[in-house]
Amino acid sequence: MHATISRYDGVDTTRMNEVTSKVNQTLVPQLRELPGFAGYFLIEADNGVQTSLSLFETSEQADKSTKVVKNWISDENLGRTLPNAPKITSGKDLAHSKGVPALV
Repeated sequence: MHATISRYDGVDTTRMNEVTSKVNQTLVPQLRELPGFAGYFLIEADNGVQTSLSLFETSEQADKSTKVVKNWISDENLGRTLPNAPKITSGKDLAHSKGVPALV
């Protein structure tokens, strides 16, 4: 399993609900279609920070998903809402528990 964490700083807090809605309506369906998809989570923190966690079987699949997200931000005209490039951390899953069902 391969995980990618993307942290978005400076998110327009007045549009968080819009971003969440668009993620559920248009991004998650695109990610589900990618080979190796294992899960996606969007986390809202305080002070205009959103973090996403995506899970794929291989690093190549995870890299492809990062490109899909970048294109999705452009396609959905979210450049002003998500004005800063994300800080991305990506790597192999070394330990996990499957006790909690996926919410996507």
